Amino acid sequence: MMPSELGAHAGLDPARFRDALKVVYAGLDDEIRRLNPACAVSGRCCRFEEYGHTLFLSAPEAALLLADAPPPSRPLDDGATCPWQDDRGRCTAREARPLGCRVYFCDPAYQEHLPDVGEAAIARLKRLVEEMGLPWDYAPLHRHLRIARDEGRFPTLPVLAS
Repeated sequence: MMPSELGAHAGLDPARFRDALKVVYAGLDDEIRRLNPACAVSGRCCRFEEYGHTLFLSAPEAALLLADAPPPSRPLDDGATCPWQDDRGRCTAREARPLGCRVYFCDPAYQEHLPDVGEAAIARLKRLVEEMGLPWDYAPLHRHLRIARDEGRFPTLPVLAS
């Protein structure tokens, strides 16, 4: 990690943008409800390495996740899994989860909608970030979590060997 990355978002106060970000999340959640994709509660969405995907999120989303989610269910790893996935494969950070989690569904009938839904939500998020003068820093979840851990803002749990 570059030294300039450390401390980059330690002063990012979710209280400043929580309500506005929740409006973006609510709009996305409404669109998802309208499309009604099926969720088999397989937990694939949280097993990044196993299913070949990476969860990206912005700095404000990461700050809100860290502020509003309960303590993680598992240790921070090298990006293979989400630390908020419990041993039954369920998300323990549902209310605080970022856009990438909210748009991800395994339902084959939903896949044709994913690009449009995801891009529209990211565009709304970018507008919010620009309007509020927040840092974008769109990066993998685990990069944000490692920075937070190094700054003392992520609960210290054992780190899994890679």
